[in-house]
Amino acid sequence: MSILCPSSPCKEGAVLLGIVLADGSVAFATDRIVVDKGFVQNATREGNNPPETRFRFSSPCAQGACRQWNGSRCGVIDSVMTDIQNAGYRPDDAILPACSIRQDCRWFQQTGAAACAVCDIVVTETRA
Repeated sequence: MSILCPSSPCKEGAVLLGIVLADGSVAFATDRIVVDKGFVQNATREGNNPPETRFRFSSPCAQGACRQWNGSRCGVIDSVMTDIQNAGYRPDDAILPACSIRQDCRWFQQTGAAACAVCDIVVTETRA
């Protein structure tokens, strides 16, 4: 299996990681749910907001084809970790959220359990 990006666009074949809650956090699905064409069509036409404002998805990591790739690592999780540390937040990596992709996750492989501890605060798309 390929390494998975835990913050990818809504597309057929992506894994539905979770639902974005009203407080901006993500409630993770415990099962690996693969998105089909019907889901993409429904999620795309519902409301004015892109599906990525309401859900989190995972797809194979694109590495150099992704604008977040810094040459050897994913810049998203590095940026999140820097921001939370600068804010004085220390994640509790002893209590990790349920996750259907952890063993294949780019962020987990790159940063370990600390990435999992902050993963639920990452929303792929925040524009309305």
